[in-house]
Amino acid sequence: MKTMSMGSLLMVALLTLGLAGCGDKSTPEQTPGSSATETAVEHAAKHLDPKYVCPMHSQIVRDAPGNCPICGMQLVAKQQDAPATSTGNGERELLYYQHPHKPEITSDKPKKDEMGMDYVAVYSDGNQLDGATIRIAPQVVQNMGVRSSKVVRGRLVRDIDTAGTVEVNEKRVHHVHLRGQGWIERLYVSSEGERVKPGQLLFEVYSPELVNAQLEYIQAMQVGNPRLVPVSRERLMAMGLSEKQIQRIGRTRKSEQLFQVYATQDGIVEKLNVRHGMYVMPNTDVMIIANLDEVWILADVLERQSAWVKPGQQAQVYLDYLPNEKLMGEVEYVYPRLNPKTRTLRVRLRFANPDEILKPDMFARVSLHVEEKQSALLVPREAVIRTSNTARVLMSLGEGKFNTREVQVGLETKDNIEIIAGLREGEEVVTSGQFLLDSEASLKASLQRLQTETSKPATDAAAKKITGRGVLRAIDKNKVNIAHEPITALQWPAMTMDFAVAPQVVLKELQPDDKVEFELQQVNNEYVIAVIRKLQP
Repeated sequence: MKTMSMGSLLMVALLTLGLAGCGDKSTPEQTPGSSATETAVEHAAKHLDPKYVCPMHSQIVRDAPGNCPICGMQLVAKQQDAPATSTGNGERELLYYQHPHKPEITSDKPKKDEMGMDYVAVYSDGNQLDGATIRIAPQVVQNMGVRSSKVVRGRLVRDIDTAGTVEVNEKRVHHVHLRGQGWIERLYVSSEGERVKPGQLLFEVYSPELVNAQLEYIQAMQVGNPRLVPVSRERLMAMGLSEKQIQRIGRTRKSEQLFQVYATQDGIVEKLNVRHGMYVMPNTDVMIIANLDEVWILADVLERQSAWVKPGQQAQVYLDYLPNEKLMGEVEYVYPRLNPKTRTLRVRLRFANPDEILKPDMFARVSLHVEEKQSALLVPREAVIRTSNTARVLMSLGEGKFNTREVQVGLETKDNIEIIAGLREGEEVVTSGQFLLDSEASLKASLQRLQTETSKPATDAAAKKITGRGVLRAIDKNKVNIAHEPITALQWPAMTMDFAVAPQVVLKELQPDDKVEFELQQVNNEYVIAVIRKLQP
């Protein structure tokens, strides 16, 4: 047996003294027979893990008690987490793996879906663990004002809230013109806004042309010329005389110097452009009569919302001078042209207005019901945390535990958001204080990923994107034939071959002989087209 050198003995002594100096003074000494020893990893974690944290500013951590330098609140002790996958105490047990976008598809072992996405682990408490689980002391949760809400299923209506202006229905507007020239002798409508009824006398006009036409008709009747009488009669009708007036002239055989003009519809005088004694011609717009039994409301929607609006959709209107009234109407027409200055699209709504509550030029608050789902999975809008390309929520697991979960969102309203994938009915999400908790969970998850990635071999790096170009020869339902150029990533020469197409790829805009660019993805030892796009000539 070889003896240990003096240098080796000195090194062992120094290491022993270093470990003894690094120990916690408050920790009782281990008995010689004790088997509980502290590993190097546990020892490092004890020194790296922060001891005290600010309830309002999670980035403030200290090794000793004190006050937060930002808000002055007293630091509180941070709780240690139990292992996320621990099953020894019965808290959590791995049940199965769930499809990332189709919760009804499960597996008893890790796997990938047809697009290569990993299935998500589901544990015995019904929660998926996408990131790190954190545990917060109850007093900290209370100080942070953390509130939560359950995921529910219900009716979801997407609304567009905008402003509109009440306008006269142009289909119910009547313009009064003369069919000859003359002078207004008597005007029976005194001002704009005056109400008129059908058959009401509006004004009387003296027209030399009309007097001459009456004399020709009377002379033709006196002569008894069968050809001139109908011609003269038709001329009077063309100049605007009614059948009743022509019969009166034929009966009395006298011309009338003044020609009476009567209202043809009920309404109000929108415009009055003449006064007593004015000379008018056929192109003179004497007056405009508008019927207000039915009106239009013209509203503007944003350019990004223009695809949601369609004729026939229901609309609600609220007026400031009638705060308790809600008027129901519908979208009658969507104008085809965008306003280049405001980048908005004009929408026309039609509303019945029998009591004339809606008056022209009024402002109105408009709510358009553009889409509806009867059974959607809903969470409060404030529960969703958005990033540049993802959306996630903070799950409340009970007993002060929280965990982040990535979700896929659908329709949005001012109160709720539809969850397409990532959550199940009855689960609980955080609606207040989630940003502080999310920061803590993200920090912890980053540290865990850093520790994991340092131990991964280089062969686990993400696969490179495989792209190619070619000419589309034929299109089938789930298959295309492409004459492609050499694909360097796969060491394929130029050839013509069939490719399967992933379910989400849309082919309706492609035609044979189109030049295309595509991306391949390996699925079950086969390369499938995941993305394909037409190249511009």
